[in-house]
Amino acid sequence: MKIKLIVIGKTDQPYLQNGIEIYHQRIPHYLPFDYVVIPDIKNTRKLSEDQQKEKEGSLILDQLKAGDELILLDEKGKTFRSTEFARFLEKKMLGGIKNLVFVIGGPYGFSDTVYQKATGKVSLSKMTFSHQLIRLIFSEQLYRGLTILKGEPYHHE
Repeated sequence: MKIKLIVIGKTDQPYLQNGIEIYHQRIPHYLPFDYVVIPDIKNTRKLSEDQQKEKEGSLILDQLKAGDELILLDEKGKTFRSTEFARFLEKKMLGGIKNLVFVIGGPYGFSDTVYQKATGKVSLSKMTFSHQLIRLIFSEQLYRGLTILKGEPYHHE
């Protein structure tokens, strides 16, 4: 299985970018991994929140291929403990999913079209985090989940 993480906009803070890069260098030791940054939409002051979500949604959907399974990182999604998330990944692997695509949306979330295309939603916390910080948190949890599946000592429980 291959995992792709799609995000909207670049990561501005160097400390976040450094942390993200650490995990993005580690993840390919376990499975193929792509990180796609969709550039921020220009002239958003002229757009309503819904118009911005629609434009971002179109760019997100353009990144998908036939057969991709789309999972949204969304505050209303299912929450997992780290070991449960590892089992979620394992189930996808054993279920024959070739491309599992996770998406971190922009500041206003996702368009209805993106929600309709998604097969699931995952929440990383009941708290709200910036969409840039979530990139680091998700990347670490993805790495953690993969080490759990391999029985490596990174995760302690």
